[in-house]
Amino acid sequence: MKVVILDSYSVTQDDLNWPGLPADEVKVYDRTRPEDTIARCLEADAVLTNKVVFSAETIAALPHLRYIGVLATGYNVVDCEAARERGIVVTNIPAYSTASVAQLVFAHLLNVSNQVAHYADSNHQNSDHPSRWTTAPDFLWTDTPLTELAGKVMGIYGLGAIGSAVARIAVAFGMKVLAVTSKMPEELPPGVEKTEWDTLLSKADVLSLHCPLTPRTRMMINKEVLDCMKPTAILINTGRGPLVDEQAVATALQDNRLAAYCTDVLSTEPPAADNPLLSAPRCNITPHIAWATREARQRLMHIALANLQAFVEGEPVNVVNR
Repeated sequence: MKVVILDSYSVTQDDLNWPGLPADEVKVYDRTRPEDTIARCLEADAVLTNKVVFSAETIAALPHLRYIGVLATGYNVVDCEAARERGIVVTNIPAYSTASVAQLVFAHLLNVSNQVAHYADSNHQNSDHPSRWTTAPDFLWTDTPLTELAGKVMGIYGLGAIGSAVARIAVAFGMKVLAVTSKMPEELPPGVEKTEWDTLLSKADVLSLHCPLTPRTRMMINKEVLDCMKPTAILINTGRGPLVDEQAVATALQDNRLAAYCTDVLSTEPPAADNPLLSAPRCNITPHIAWATREARQRLMHIALANLQAFVEGEPVNVVNR
């Protein structure tokens, strides 16, 4: 069997190597341009892809292809129906980054509530800029409000694996947790209360998005929704960039109708230079790194290997296009 890995670097980076794959021949590419996909996969029986797109046209041009392993939880890069019609198995990597994504949610939240990066930067001293603390008239130095999370309302939209992990951490911080979810109340983690969307918007001090991108959730955060939120609220998005109307969020920040926006995802990645969020005040952007801890990437690679091995043995797992 011939296996091609099309965009390996995003997973391996500079600190991991692929374990042995069940294949006679493996070709590994750090990155693949769209125009090179067919040529690189023409003889492949199986391909592994993170963000390289497999459209119906691409799939039709690959006569030997029998397996597509998506190196992520989301699998919208593959036309799954076209693959199913061709008898091609498509798999994904579920729940590999739950802890890492939940961790980044609170890294963002604590950075906003405690202004950690701001104060750390203010005390970085060089020849041109002395530490702000060294010139303070008191034993402490502050120039921003600081916020305690205990007692605040954490709103969560979507209570899957990551949303549930975020809820548990919020409860540990002493926050009141409200969630919009399809789960029944008895299925919720301890300390979590099910509520309606309108109630969540009006009560949340923090709103964290943990739902898939669908036609219904695309731009679910828009001007009308933002107008229903507290102007002191913090919005966090570690799901998908198009869950929010980026111009509406940027305008809300500029008009002081939103306290902060923390996001690890944007509508286009890498972002265009004119993305309004790049210059919006109190907008904290990380470059799609929530999933990318070494531990999570290692877990992803092992699951990808297990997925491929199960396919070779005729009992595929984590199939998304049955």
